[in-house]
Amino acid sequence: MNRPARLAAAALTASAALLLTACGGGDSGSEENDKVAGVDRGAEKSATPSAPASADRPKIDVPSDVTYAFEWKKTGDPDKDAVLSDAEQRIRAVDMAIAEQDALHEAYTFYSEGTAAAGSQKYIQEFIDHKARTTGLTRFYGETVTVDDDGTASLVYCEDQSKATNKYLKTGKTDATSATKNSYVLYAGTLRKNKDGVWVTERLDSTRGSAKCQP
Repeated sequence: MNRPARLAAAALTASAALLLTACGGGDSGSEENDKVAGVDRGAEKSATPSAPASADRPKIDVPSDVTYAFEWKKTGDPDKDAVLSDAEQRIRAVDMAIAEQDALHEAYTFYSEGTAAAGSQKYIQEFIDHKARTTGLTRFYGETVTVDDDGTASLVYCEDQSKATNKYLKTGKTDATSATKNSYVLYAGTLRKNKDGVWVTERLDSTRGSAKCQP
């Protein structure tokens, strides 16, 4: 039976790329879209801005063994920093939905709509089907964000999955981790600021093994 070698989305519009293989098999992800521009792996790093205050924002709570290194830099532009903050919250919300085995969790649907939400639902369901969740450290870097006057934004970034893996709920066992070309994923997202001031991800495309994200 097929098992998730690294449940993190090779797919399309998921919030974190999902790599499904047969045991010992290869990556099912696409490497055809490497021409996404704008990835900058600058050395300057600082903490991602806190999520803008809102009484309606869901509380994000992931297991203690699910950790992140967000190397996204503050831009000094309020809108750009808000885009980065809400994108980070969406990523965390998807991992919370996976941990809670809820493919329609209100936390990730708060931060995503359209094909991005549909992709995340499919991604989360893969974990549910395999009775698994994420564990380990995931790193995010190389971000480029632009904001347009019409209330939309684009965000390109890289993800390093080399220190993250799957944890099976029944046994507590984890899959082995190893860094390969396909541990690095390039994302290109489209966001829109909604009436509540939240930057909602509407589309998110991924390219596993992108040359732009390799160490």
